[in-house]
Amino acid sequence: MPSCTFVSQYHFMPQSTAQFPVVVKIVNESGNPLPAYATEGSAGMDLCAHIHESVVLEPLERKLLPTGLFIELPTGYEAQIRPRSGLALKQGITCLNSPGTIDADYRGELGVILINLSNEMQVIKTGDRIAQMVIAPVTQISWEPATALTPTNRGAGGFGSTGK
Repeated sequence: MPSCTFVSQYHFMPQSTAQFPVVVKIVNESGNPLPAYATEGSAGMDLCAHIHESVVLEPLERKLLPTGLFIELPTGYEAQIRPRSGLALKQGITCLNSPGTIDADYRGELGVILINLSNEMQVIKTGDRIAQMVIAPVTQISWEPATALTPTNRGAGGFGSTGK
């Protein structure tokens, strides 16, 4: 697995926060670089493992891995923790509870629940890129109690009802 300290030729660092109007406070106790967008079009930023010794994931085993990161999101935003596609394809490692939601009022350490879906043991080392994080706006709603809903052509059809 590539180390989080690797920075590709496409690494993108904003020139100012004016390009990114949402500012998020972050405490980094990991010693790994801060999550960063790899390209100008990247939606997610890689999260790295912050572990004191290598972690072995046996086939079908799941573990919570710490990142050493703590964030303070502005109200109206969430952080989504998602699998890394290369890790899933090449090693069979993915995230459970995906996407995981980090709420704006959460102040604990970011953790990633990984599972090994391959038939082989996989080893995670500190600094390995284990997931990606996407910051997204959220909408809170209020409920309108009703006794019936407005009918549609689809109705209650779901779970494949619109075709293959």
